[in-house]
Amino acid sequence: MISGYIDVGRYREAVNMFSKLLEMGLRPDSFSLVRVLAACAHLGDLNSGEWIDRSITQFGLSRDVFVATSVVDMYAKCGNMEKARLAFDGIPEKDIVTWSTMIQGYASNGLPKEALDLFFQMQKEKLAPDCYVMVGVLSACARLGALELGDWASKLMDRAEFLSNPVLGTALIDMFAKCGSIAQAFEIFKRMKEKDLVVWNAAISGLAMNGHVKAAFGLFSQMEKSGVLPNGNTFIGLLCCCTHVGLVDDGHRYFDSMSRVFSLTPTIEHYGCMVDLLGRAGLLDEAHQLIKNMPMEANSIVWGALLGGCRLHKDTQLVEHVLKKLIELEPWNSGNYVLLSNIYSASHKWDDAAKIRSIMNERGIQKVPGYSWIEVNGFVHEFLVGDKSHPLSEMIYTKLGELAKELKAAGYVPTTEYVLFDIEEEEKEHFLGCHSEKLAIAFGLISTAPTDVIRVVKNLRVCGDCHEVIKLFSRVTGREIIVRDNNRFHHFIGGSCSCGDYW
Repeated sequence: MISGYIDVGRYREAVNMFSKLLEMGLRPDSFSLVRVLAACAHLGDLNSGEWIDRSITQFGLSRDVFVATSVVDMYAKCGNMEKARLAFDGIPEKDIVTWSTMIQGYASNGLPKEALDLFFQMQKEKLAPDCYVMVGVLSACARLGALELGDWASKLMDRAEFLSNPVLGTALIDMFAKCGSIAQAFEIFKRMKEKDLVVWNAAISGLAMNGHVKAAFGLFSQMEKSGVLPNGNTFIGLLCCCTHVGLVDDGHRYFDSMSRVFSLTPTIEHYGCMVDLLGRAGLLDEAHQLIKNMPMEANSIVWGALLGGCRLHKDTQLVEHVLKKLIELEPWNSGNYVLLSNIYSASHKWDDAAKIRSIMNERGIQKVPGYSWIEVNGFVHEFLVGDKSHPLSEMIYTKLGELAKELKAAGYVPTTEYVLFDIEEEEKEHFLGCHSEKLAIAFGLISTAPTDVIRVVKNLRVCGDCHEVIKLFSRVTGREIIVRDNNRFHHFIGGSCSCGDYW
């Protein structure tokens, strides 16, 4: 009965049936425990998973590697990585599935460094990675922008396996694309023996995120000609292309074709893309009207897209309405408050900005700090805004000082409107100079060869001043610098950025 419920997706009934089984005094076997733990994982039901975990010992099955691995998987999919790790560490003899489950758990829960640390530990155990371990490792490398590490890890398996296995191939394409190496991503795509829809989507999304709009549109046409029908994810990639370069007409055309040509119903994600596209293009009223006319209730992502457009075009009137909606939907999200404060500050409304910060303090809401990562010689270095904890911190700040002199000689003046505090101009310049991406780039400049590409990943949007500075860094140093923020890729070469200052 339990398996029957699970097979048809009735996970809650499966958990309830297991509970009745225990009430009847029946003893579950390892198979039924594995199945019911999977049901809890699907539901994200941590409470049920915990009491089932507690019951395992009394049935004498705590040392069963299949059951124990299912416990790890349940905790990971319920988002409790501390308990997942405790369960993992308690397994005396771990097989490759156990290692794979824990590594993928870390990767899917936004803990890429932990995923890679565990992978290195697995390497010491002389275990060869399987397909699922590799997917987790490549996902972690993609998140960190660790190209060298991802490339090295992928070479632990025969390249032919990647080219014949769509799951592996997609993971490798995604890793290369998210590390800004779209040429390598596209080379893997071309060599794939079996290109299913997921593989095509990975390639289209990779081109989109790296700003290769025409190539993404062309690949979509190739996909149609090959007889592969698109799905919703395909159109998210295409709409993101339009968003990055402001192609409003093309965006409307692709959005309309979903239902008209392909009989696909646009989801809230597609509406969010359209709101983002219209908002960035300055069509704020049209974007707002689209939200009002949506066939479903707008979520925080959709309202957040409109908020981003308001920020870009400094529409302080509409933004207050949007913020009220966002605070209703996610009162815990510091980003909403910070963005409004940013808009007020850019308009020199310092008192209003201070009120927003006061509300944040009253509600105990902490601003998410800006982090940046850079990989050098297979090791990922992390920098926080104003960070001085790195062993080479003195050299990093010396390099930044040297660059600042070169930039001022070239006529650069810091754009202090991007600092959120009403403080003296000189102090604002100091704040801007300490942004995490600048620290990471300075470290890259002193730690890599003059011909190496510098690749940095940031967890937040790059501010306008940093964007201008990095363009100048690329010009005065002659280096190619690639920065991936939480919105898109920026390829800086010779004083220009691939985004065309539209982001």
